[in-house]
Amino acid sequence: MGRDSYLAVIFICLVSISRISGQSCEGKCGGKLESCSCHATCISLKNCCEDYGEYCVNVTPYSGSIFGGTDFVVLKATFNESSQIICRFNDEIKTVGYVDTDSRGHCISPLLYETGFVPLQISTDNGTTFSRHGAWLSVHPGKLDPSFKATIINATQWQYYGTPKVGGPLDMTWNTSQVRAEKVNIELWGYMEKGDPYSESWQGKWEYLYSLGRDQPNSGAFRFVPKTAGKPFSDWEVGCLRISPSTHPDGTWNVQAVWTDDHALAWHLEDKFRQDSAVWALDKCKAWDQLEETLPDFLSEIIDCPCTLAQARADTGRFHTDYGCDIEKGSVCTYHPGSVHCVRAIQASPKFAAGQQCCYDHTGAQVLTDDSIGGSTPDRAHDWGSPPFVKPPRVPGFSHWVYDVLSFYYCCLWSDNCHYYFKRRPSSDCRTYQAPKAGVVFGDPHFITFDGVSYSFNGKGEYTIMVSESKELTIQGRTEPVILTNGSMVKATKLSAVAMREGTSDIIEVRLGNPQDHLQVLQNQTSLSFSEQSWMDLKGVFVFSPNPTNVTVMFPSGAGVELRLRGGTMTTTVLLPEVFKDITGGLLGKMNGDPKDDLVTSDGQTESDQGNAEGLFNFGASWAILNESTLFTYDSERLLNSYLHAPKHDASFRPVFSIPEDPNDPLDSQASELCSGEGSLYCRYDTLMARSLEMGNATRVSFQSHMSVVEDLEPVVSCGWLSPPTNGKKEGTRYLQGAVVKLSCDSGYVLWGSEEHTCLGTGQWSGETTTCVAGMDHR
Repeated sequence: MGRDSYLAVIFICLVSISRISGQSCEGKCGGKLESCSCHATCISLKNCCEDYGEYCVNVTPYSGSIFGGTDFVVLKATFNESSQIICRFNDEIKTVGYVDTDSRGHCISPLLYETGFVPLQISTDNGTTFSRHGAWLSVHPGKLDPSFKATIINATQWQYYGTPKVGGPLDMTWNTSQVRAEKVNIELWGYMEKGDPYSESWQGKWEYLYSLGRDQPNSGAFRFVPKTAGKPFSDWEVGCLRISPSTHPDGTWNVQAVWTDDHALAWHLEDKFRQDSAVWALDKCKAWDQLEETLPDFLSEIIDCPCTLAQARADTGRFHTDYGCDIEKGSVCTYHPGSVHCVRAIQASPKFAAGQQCCYDHTGAQVLTDDSIGGSTPDRAHDWGSPPFVKPPRVPGFSHWVYDVLSFYYCCLWSDNCHYYFKRRPSSDCRTYQAPKAGVVFGDPHFITFDGVSYSFNGKGEYTIMVSESKELTIQGRTEPVILTNGSMVKATKLSAVAMREGTSDIIEVRLGNPQDHLQVLQNQTSLSFSEQSWMDLKGVFVFSPNPTNVTVMFPSGAGVELRLRGGTMTTTVLLPEVFKDITGGLLGKMNGDPKDDLVTSDGQTESDQGNAEGLFNFGASWAILNESTLFTYDSERLLNSYLHAPKHDASFRPVFSIPEDPNDPLDSQASELCSGEGSLYCRYDTLMARSLEMGNATRVSFQSHMSVVEDLEPVVSCGWLSPPTNGKKEGTRYLQGAVVKLSCDSGYVLWGSEEHTCLGTGQWSGETTTCVAGMDHR
């Protein structure tokens, strides 16, 4: 026997012994065994069981459209020609996989009716056993990178086809590498919801309708002149096109494919639509209006809109950019002309799963539907869906199309009858909106509480940044000593990790990466990659990371946590809505508008002297967490030794409390030049302690950024929408304190009452009620 064969036998025996003794990861992914680990942290701790990579699998790509059809590779696991791969999603939906010429296993993602991570199990024996476990990220079509979708050229032409002066051939393109075939089929699929709304019979379903082309060359482009569809196909009014290999029969589910965006199917509607689209659309609009009359009122349970664009963009715990109207991407606001930016409420309403949308003009004022077709509109079905998904009105994207978007086409875009739509989808003004309060941790580290108390705490350890027992929200922070560029340690610390959870949500941890030029995000101690998607729907929490230095975490309570990497330090901003008033504790204090009770230790003692550095240090130390309550991940020897198996507050680490002053220090004058104005003390301390102008500047920027957020979130007074008088008109569409609205009458009418109304600080309009009276003298 040769040496290689001998070693191979020994290896096989060792693996067999490991499995016989129960130390195999088969069926145990995520667990920690007696002699090895099947947990994701085992890779960095170097204690994985031998077969960890075989059974606890990762895939690439790790995400794809909710429509399915994405071909992904199973990494590290071994397959052979005889492997009969079946991939199971969510413990129920199965697709057929295959083994490629490099012996790599592949799966095809299925059509799903939900977003977020779903469990993935893989069988190699044609579905008898499923021994490999992983996860697949299902993504809302609107949030999917355009490179992963087929493109309909000139979407307006497609969605207005058959209306006056809109016709001709339609074009679409796709990336040929996304369909592994020489010949493809071009298929139309439609979405419809049937059954009584809000009943058990209410169901949504995608169905194959018909093919536009078969055995077409996989050239990446297709052109056709659409024909009207007969019944029952023309009943399907929203859908998308699928490009799939011609080797599969028409309409085969869950095969490799690329899809267009979902869109209004104007181009295939019945002959009556092309004969007179406005009349056809008005009939549909009236039918929708009658249906809405029978449905429950959802408007009373949705959140009010922020009053200003600045508030809307700062309230990141409750509102997020609407991808259909984004000021950062040129304000292409197809459905909201006149607006420059819209946001959506992140959370669906609790009972009816409804959504809120808020739009703003170039002045930062909210645009209302009573004034403009481009105004803010609420949604019966939240565009992004909501847990538990699957059934209307919680199906991501598609329920919204059926109840909120198609009706907009009927009433506003294909006919001029928007008054029907806006009667059912009126803008919410901001009269009851309450901005959140912001607290921040930044620099070396410095704290500004929700009530505006600022102080520094340079302890080394793990501490409670904020906690609310009644809301079950906990945010913890880890600090580590500042290391100079020469490798020496200084007597100051910085925030290096933040971990958080609300109720039974996933635990989200954000920490400085290695090297410290990016932020690493972990979900339940497993690293998340944002290389494919910037938004993730997780259990009880949303995470958004548009770039490696920027992470925002959003919880159902409306709490938001923003984390930014600046100058090697992590700035953490916590935003809390009014429901947290009087029920918070921790290093960011008690949120109640009273700064006097912010510096309260974990055992209830108040530190009243904000200038007492030693007292502040003891206050901070009291908020050290316990191992029993830690949310952090300890996946290195350094973290195990320095934090898990060490005191949560390192009493032996004594920071320097005051700025070291040395007139001969060459950095002194540069620090003076850099650090001026409000917050200069923090900037100067960090510059001189860390011997770094970069860190000092990061502190300065973080402080200024926080003050800007606080200013943006200042309460404003709204007097609400002011209607023009009957037989009259008005000038002015701003309704906040100080705004002036002028009223006038049409020809032949005389104005009685006040011509001008000013929004007062009381939230009331000044002046007398204005009316227009026919043919009478003004008195």
